[in-house]
Amino acid sequence: MAVYLPPGWPTGVHPPGSEGFERTAVAWLLDVVPPDYRLHGVLQRHPIALATLARRHLAACVEGARQGYRTARTELGDVLPVSGVDAVLAAYRSEGRRLVTAARAADLVERALRGKEFTPQLHEASGSPERQEQQEQQEQQEQQEQQEQPTLGKQKARQPAPAKQQQPVKQPQAVRQQQPVKQQQKQAAAASAKQRRKQAVS
Repeated sequence: MAVYLPPGWPTGVHPPGSEGFERTAVAWLLDVVPPDYRLHGVLQRHPIALATLARRHLAACVEGARQGYRTARTELGDVLPVSGVDAVLAAYRSEGRRLVTAARAADLVERALRGKEFTPQLHEASGSPERQEQQEQQEQQEQQEQQEQPTLGKQKARQPAPAKQQQPVKQPQAVRQQQPVKQQQKQAAAASAKQRRKQAVS
């Protein structure tokens, strides 16, 4: 019966529990950490310690690549042409995918060295391990591209409030009642003046 290996298991590392597992795991781990790690014999004598250091080292590298990707235009925009900055961002994306893959693999190796037994997950039934890895890489790339874009304000621009229609000013009832009387007085005065002018002419 074939031993199940989870998606992301590193190429060249024997399945957990098989002959040569620890030897191939140590060889792979030493390839993904700085060369000076080989100078410490304790790491080769205790593969779990090496795997732990490798996991932490790769996690820091992933975070550093993400931070560099986010700030590349700001830090390099005034010293590199646009094409140069774009090339740097492409390098960050490529290295970011590689580092994420390596970090996941180191985590799997560490868990296997600690005695973890892997079993197929329900979400893996819908696709092959290669398909799952491609999806993870695609999600990582999309996240990095989103981080590059400037953050947009969440609040929408406020629309000017429509001008309120002026309501006619209501006049007191007493004033409304006085208006016809005043008009009548004006009309009577005008008629009287007209009558006096006619008498003067005659």
